Amino acid sequence: MAKRDACGGTTFSALVNEDWAILAVRNCVFKETSLLPARKDKVQSNADAEILERQVRICKAFANATRLRMLDFLGQRDWSVSELQQELAVSKANLSQHLSVLKSAGIVRTRREGRVIHCSLAIPEVKSACHLIRDVLRAQLRDGNKLTL
Repeated sequence: MAKRDACGGTTFSALVNEDWAILAVRNCVFKETSLLPARKDKVQSNADAEILERQVRICKAFANATRLRMLDFLGQRDWSVSELQQELAVSKANLSQHLSVLKSAGIVRTRREGRVIHCSLAIPEVKSACHLIRDVLRAQLRDGNKLTL
């Protein structure tokens, strides 16, 4: 499904489970309310709101090509910061900013071994989520839908 977002681009949705959908392109994130089940219980409603807020943070973290490339690398194995910097061909400052975004979203974690800092995926399911989004985009391309920004 594609529809216009408030930023003037097109958003694409991929149903991840019965309760929520990923809708993120160009840092514009929208919840698809028709996909959320009606809740009578206020506690459950608060839990749903928390899930949606976390989803927003993760989708915003995904909304950058360099960070997506980092996640591809980290989905293969743990990498040192210097290895990531070399593979991505970015400055230390730029890599540090991207790592900060991914860490604050809870997607990546770091650990220090002496003078070397290693990065890894904090949540293994992130790799599956990235593949799912790409599968949706491939299906859209296959079906003739164009990505417009």
